[in-house]
Amino acid sequence: MRAAWMYYIEQMTQNEIAEILGVGRVTIVRMLAEARARNEVKIGIQGYLSDLVALERQVEKQFGLDKVIIAPLSHPDSDPIPAIAAATGDYLSGIVSNGMRVGVGWGRTLLNTLSYLEARTLENFTVISLLGGISQPRRFNPAEFAWQFAQLFQGDGYLIPAPAMVDSIETKTALIERCGLKSVFEMAEDLDLVLLSVGAIETASSTPYHIGFLNQGHQASLAERGAVGDLLFHFYDKEGQLVDHPIHDLVMSVGIDTVQRVPARVLTSGGKEKIRALYGAMALVRPTVFITDEESARRLLVLAEQEKG
Repeated sequence: MRAAWMYYIEQMTQNEIAEILGVGRVTIVRMLAEARARNEVKIGIQGYLSDLVALERQVEKQFGLDKVIIAPLSHPDSDPIPAIAAATGDYLSGIVSNGMRVGVGWGRTLLNTLSYLEARTLENFTVISLLGGISQPRRFNPAEFAWQFAQLFQGDGYLIPAPAMVDSIETKTALIERCGLKSVFEMAEDLDLVLLSVGAIETASSTPYHIGFLNQGHQASLAERGAVGDLLFHFYDKEGQLVDHPIHDLVMSVGIDTVQRVPARVLTSGGKEKIRALYGAMALVRPTVFITDEESARRLLVLAEQEKG
């Protein structure tokens, strides 16, 4: 559908489409033929799906992204996480391959993605959790997500066996330098892909607050410094800049600079409470692939227009 939209509606050449989608011209010819065979193309591309394709293209152009995938919702007020998770699982199932090294974050969206991944056996497939875990059994255990993701493809999982936040910078240094965690951080320097989601700083449902790493005092002081969201427990403002806050000295996670160097950066998140966080994340990590729901995409575009004004 994307290729058909670019060709018939945006009147791009097959070579231009091939360059954008990262495939050969012969593949584009085949994709267009298949679209016609499925009756997706008549005089134009009709219906609800064409609106989503147009919306994807708008977000791509607004933020300079390589690829945007927008999941439809049955109702504007529907919980977007199941739809986003399904779209994420479908995308990942098509791109993971032998020899790939994947770094992952954690949260409810990513955990729900597991149900939509197409399990199969891959050779030399590695998943690395990019931040520490939690000490009490809870649903949002990052170690559990990374491990289950690896198991679906018969791969190896590597964890950071420490809390996502520690009590002092001395503890953090000791864990990394003297307790064997340095090797995991070094592995994260050579990733093929990262899979991430963002959290909103303002809400009580944000993952760091919900699981007890942040209290109301933390949230208030972060908000005072302009924080709108977190990515791997790194807190940033609407411009995508990390805020100056001592909490960053206590976070057991891979640095943002490491994430920014990964060639494929997949960001999957949505929900009206996360729009400002998503806006900041566009500049913070500039995802190569962004997966969200249609309502979040529209709200994100509205915010982008407001920021221009």
